[in-house]
Amino acid sequence: MKRLSELEAGQKAIINSFEKDEIFIKLMEMGCIPGEVVQVEQVAPLGDPISISVAGYHLSLRLSEARSIFVEDAI
Repeated sequence: MKRLSELEAGQKAIINSFEKDEIFIKLMEMGCIPGEVVQVEQVAPLGDPISISVAGYHLSLRLSEARSIFVEDAI
């Protein structure tokens, strides 16, 4: 299993779980729920933030937020 922060632009994965942080509620409210396909759209030149698409939305996440999301390879 990888962290969302480890994916490169263009890669897709399936959200598996979250670290036990208070941030996981915020992420779930934004559509980042287990089983949802997520794609990294862009990575900022210095690596932070990243732009993702999930559940039909485009979101910008800080690298620290992306590190708290565990993903598995999309089929």
